[in-house]
Amino acid sequence: MAAGFVNIVKLCVGEESVESHIGWIADQKARTPGWRPCHVTRMWPKREADVLNGGSLYWVIKGLILCRQRLIGFEARRGADGIERCALLLDDEVIRTEPCPSCPKVSMFSLVTWPVAS
Repeated sequence: MAAGFVNIVKLCVGEESVESHIGWIADQKARTPGWRPCHVTRMWPKREADVLNGGSLYWVIKGLILCRQRLIGFEARRGADGIERCALLLDDEVIRTEPCPSCPKVSMFSLVTWPVAS
């Protein structure tokens, strides 16, 4: 295998731009002391160790992969419906990437890495 880590690709639902995503994170941090960025999803990654070995969550905004956040851990979260889910714990820093069209056939886990914008 070429890469020693696995990235995750997810839709950034409700965001119009990287700036709005960064602003949402700043707003959450300002309103809730101790708040940390995370994304709650239904499935726990099967390749947890590979994801935590340098992987990032790549965000799809308006059909393009535009930014990423380093994945720093996973945490079980139980919803109001009683179902346990996985919180993807993220680094605070949002790193812009070169815009890359998101293919509908991209699986949740991808071994592809995208270039980081300078």
